[in-house]
Amino acid sequence: MKTSIDRRPPPPMVGCEDVGFARPIGGIDWAVDTRMRGPMTLDPALIRQTYEAIRPATMRTPTVHAARLSLHLGIDLYLKLENLQHTNAFKARGALAKLLTLSDAERSAGVIACSAGNHAQGVAYHASRLGIPATIVMPEGTPFNKIKRTQDFGAEVVLHGQGFDESVQFTLDLAAEKGLTFIHPFDDPVVAAGQGSVALEMLEDQPDLDCIVIPIGGGGLIAGMAVAARSAKPTVEIIGAQAERFDAVKAQFDAVATNFGGATLAEGIAVREPSLTNMAVIKEFVDRVETASEQEIEAAVFDLLSYEKIVAEGAPGAGLAVIEKLAPELKGKKVGLVICGGNIDSRLLSTLILRGLVRDGRITRLTFEIDDTPGQLSEISRIIGEAGANVVEVIHQRMMQSVSLKQAELEIVIEARDKAHVAETVQELRDAGFKVRADSELG
Repeated sequence: MKTSIDRRPPPPMVGCEDVGFARPIGGIDWAVDTRMRGPMTLDPALIRQTYEAIRPATMRTPTVHAARLSLHLGIDLYLKLENLQHTNAFKARGALAKLLTLSDAERSAGVIACSAGNHAQGVAYHASRLGIPATIVMPEGTPFNKIKRTQDFGAEVVLHGQGFDESVQFTLDLAAEKGLTFIHPFDDPVVAAGQGSVALEMLEDQPDLDCIVIPIGGGGLIAGMAVAARSAKPTVEIIGAQAERFDAVKAQFDAVATNFGGATLAEGIAVREPSLTNMAVIKEFVDRVETASEQEIEAAVFDLLSYEKIVAEGAPGAGLAVIEKLAPELKGKKVGLVICGGNIDSRLLSTLILRGLVRDGRITRLTFEIDDTPGQLSEISRIIGEAGANVVEVIHQRMMQSVSLKQAELEIVIEARDKAHVAETVQELRDAGFKVRADSELG
């Protein structure tokens, strides 16, 4: 199994001054050749040709066996770690693929993209590397760290609108005004072909995969991967994964009403209008599309970190959440999941970890009503320590009127092994005569 990552900088291309791959395939000018064919169709030939073009400047990320999750779920799970790709997401593949099709005049004029996340950084990174000016339109309110990362790659950032749907028309208008080439995040066969290279690598590394689960936003990743996977292995099952709050692809796939329900942890796949061309591919090559709730996505991101020590954003969390829901029917199968990105905000991740520990019962709050006399806190601390738990935080108050005048309310946050350990610790405290309740007992 090939699991190495080539982190060396891409080599310069002969005869093209490192501004693209003008003649990387058998002496053929790939950019011009694709234009001569007229409107391009997402097919295995385009995906293979695109892969050969982008391979020297992209990482071949590993496909690793998720040993702990496999044991936990009763399946044979393999993870394609695109969170280790340039800019920590698969989007760098499709962005590079499109940039390599530009003419000299288009490269000189520059490119523009509309994105608050992985597509923005993918375009900015490869445009900078190829010497192409890049403008990125981001929604107002985009976190500063995402703006800075994009600017660090040399792109000009313009803030406009409240989301992709509000920003895209402004982006198209700006492209027309300044003569820039618009790099769409998913509605482009070349971009989708670049994303499809993920499947080629997965099935080269693990040809026995029975099923591949792929997160869906606008449909570029799953469209490209589905065509590539079915070309390499016609029997492989393709399952799409979406957030319940942005289920446009599932709704169209199943011909049911669409749900849009506000913010989602899986912001990278929060797309209201998937590409029509991608939808046609999805309906032909994808077996089913499933959704996951916000609670399931959050738990899945925590599971990836807890079980496999993998930092993932919400989109691959939706993929794992779908696998966890389908685990009984996938039992005994060899399942692949694309960890399509790892760009999760560090503050959000820290909160998610704490919530996960609370959910697992490893951190919980104990609330006491105690007599307001000396020695109570030290006795409680002694019992908790002897039970093998650890005190994390103590809040002691007597001024609020929820308890009687000669009593005090005490809150202690403890760290334990699991919910059973919490129950044992609480019982030790009750046996010692303390009136205590645990948040974990409230469900």
